[in-house]
Amino acid sequence: MRRAIELARQGVRERIGGPFGAVVVRDGRVIGEACNCVTSSNDPTAHAEVEAIRAACRASGTFDLSGCTIYSSCEPCPMCLAAICWARIGAIFHAGTRHDAAAAGFDDAAIYAEVMRPVAERAIPIRQLMREEALAAFREWQTDAGRVPY
Repeated sequence: MRRAIELARQGVRERIGGPFGAVVVRDGRVIGEACNCVTSSNDPTAHAEVEAIRAACRASGTFDLSGCTIYSSCEPCPMCLAAICWARIGAIFHAGTRHDAAAAGFDDAAIYAEVMRPVAERAIPIRQLMREEALAAFREWQTDAGRVPY
């Protein structure tokens, strides 16, 4: 956790991004770490947890981080939580809370509220197009004997 907090502070001091850091650990060894680099990379998905997961996957040569733990300087936002789930990380430890982040200007409340709304009532319009054509990709996936499930 100390390293995650150190990364968060380093990111602020070096103006890399917001005040967030994360470390992915497997078997007591750090396999990925990062600070938030949204502003320096012009990438809104470059949150510390996502960047640490990317680094851990590169280092491990796999997208499956089962058995890993992530330490984050703050409670993961909804996007980061989803990435942690997709990576199959087994445990999350965090220091600050989402309320601490909100008090510093990083408020995820609107995202949590948006996810809970019915699709037709969401702030960003969501419309479905060409479903039948898109299903062809799923059918190809399901019949591909060489596919890599994830």
